[in-house]
Amino acid sequence: MTDIKKHNKCVIALDAMGGDFAPKSELLGAIEAFESGLDVKIFVLGDEDKLKSFAAENKISLDGLEIIHAPQVIGMHDKPIEAIKSKPDSSLVMGANLVKEKKAHALVSAGNTGAVASVSTLLMGRLKNVERPTIGSFIPSSGKLTYVFDVGAFVDLKPQHLLSYAILASIFTKEMHSINNPSVGLLNVGEENEKGNKQVKETFELLKNSSLNFIGNIEGKDILKGKCNIVICDGFVGNILLKFGESVPDFLKFLLKQHAEKNVFDKIKIGLFRKTLRKALQPLNPDLYGGVPLLGINGITIIGHGSSSPTAVKNMILKAKEMYNKNLTFKLEEALKPYAVK
Repeated sequence: MTDIKKHNKCVIALDAMGGDFAPKSELLGAIEAFESGLDVKIFVLGDEDKLKSFAAENKISLDGLEIIHAPQVIGMHDKPIEAIKSKPDSSLVMGANLVKEKKAHALVSAGNTGAVASVSTLLMGRLKNVERPTIGSFIPSSGKLTYVFDVGAFVDLKPQHLLSYAILASIFTKEMHSINNPSVGLLNVGEENEKGNKQVKETFELLKNSSLNFIGNIEGKDILKGKCNIVICDGFVGNILLKFGESVPDFLKFLLKQHAEKNVFDKIKIGLFRKTLRKALQPLNPDLYGGVPLLGINGITIIGHGSSSPTAVKNMILKAKEMYNKNLTFKLEEALKPYAVK
């Protein structure tokens, strides 16, 4: 097996059994990454017989991929802590252990979000001064580049956790998108300082007294306007927001189809502009952005949605490679030092 200390290239552990379309999307996505010219080493973790059988049936070349036999799979209903002990040979646990043991730099998985986040946290460990890691998602907007943190890593959070999320998100946005002083907004039920529950009010004070570029409270209507670069909320709210956003493209398609069925002329008009509409809605396609980063762990983990396509998997691998190139884990840990609890 590759010793990452002896190689200059990024080594990625790919969980080939986690997604809804596994292992098809994972194998094809890894191949797309190679075909794009990406110089990485990829360990593909999964049932070796199933992987090789699928590749043979679909005439997929496994050249450049190193298969690591992982016969067990962590399902949607498995509890992460129990699964680490009961399913040590699962693709997810073995992948996280490769990063922990410094045999890989990054883990890429389209498995259950909570399981990937928990297993990564428990096995790789947290960075110093991080109590709860966070996952963030890119949100298309009409204004500034926008991310929402947190979108589901943990749902029960303290104000101090949300402050650390804002710090991690600010460094991530600065390094990955070259935005020197990203703006931070706190998602609330109103813009006024006195609005919100106890958690949000206390978080407001922490953010206001930090060195971050905090612009104050923002409302849900401000997200798609791109009022700020980083929207901060707890994982309960953020995950609902993310899942709602993911439903929008299908709903728009439903409305267009419903309109087209009214009469033949509307059907013809929509048909004529189908390609244009598809291009216009491309920013809403989550596959373009790959997965979401889990920030605050001692390693790199990219989490994709369960229905990730090969293109999404490829972009997850690209994102992991970019985080490795920019030494993001070290920079995140350095940024948190001034906020250490004494």
